[in-house]
Amino acid sequence: MSQTKVVLFDAYGTLLDVHSAMAAHASRLGPQWREISAEWRMKQLEYTWVRSLTGAAHHEDFFLCTRTALRVVLARRGIGDPSLEPLLMDAYLRLAPYPEVPAMLRSLRARGLALAILSNGTPGMLASACEAAGIAGLLDEVLSVEAVGVFKPDPRVYRLPVRQFGVPADRIMFVSGNAWDGQAAHAHGYRVVRVNREGGPDEYGLREEGVPELPDLSGLAALVT
Repeated sequence: MSQTKVVLFDAYGTLLDVHSAMAAHASRLGPQWREISAEWRMKQLEYTWVRSLTGAAHHEDFFLCTRTALRVVLARRGIGDPSLEPLLMDAYLRLAPYPEVPAMLRSLRARGLALAILSNGTPGMLASACEAAGIAGLLDEVLSVEAVGVFKPDPRVYRLPVRQFGVPADRIMFVSGNAWDGQAAHAHGYRVVRVNREGGPDEYGLREEGVPELPDLSGLAALVT
């Protein structure tokens, strides 16, 4: 097995808790805020996939997809408070990192590994999120899909890190909390680790392919060879 040179992370749902935005305003959203947050996340991803599949002329960046998804979900739920949208969008720019993330990144960095993000987020969104999470100084690169104008899991996205770092995919460990993202990276030759925080079932046959799973990122260093 090739030696890992780069550890590449998805951002949203892997390093950053996408549900922390609505958690911050749970008192105003009501007891169903977790369901509302999950619906927002799925609608957000739906917009990215549909816009990618319908072609470059229909591309809108991740901030716009996120905001449109939020508007739809709030309307569906009959939540008419106009002050919530800007509050929630601002909170999305400052999502909380999962608790183990800073220490994990420091540990990997101390071992001389290059650390990077590959994300659907815009450069501005990612800069804001990494700064708020206190991890900006622990990353060598933050790669946005806006460089190619299409969202994950389009193959063009997964070619970006190979070009950026000048190493083959099998020397890059790709870590994601999204099984569909892991499947795409695996198909492009990356060493993939799935973070399965909710203990969900196998997806896309990743376990059969030997893709390791972790319940969180605290054990990641042990998988890096």
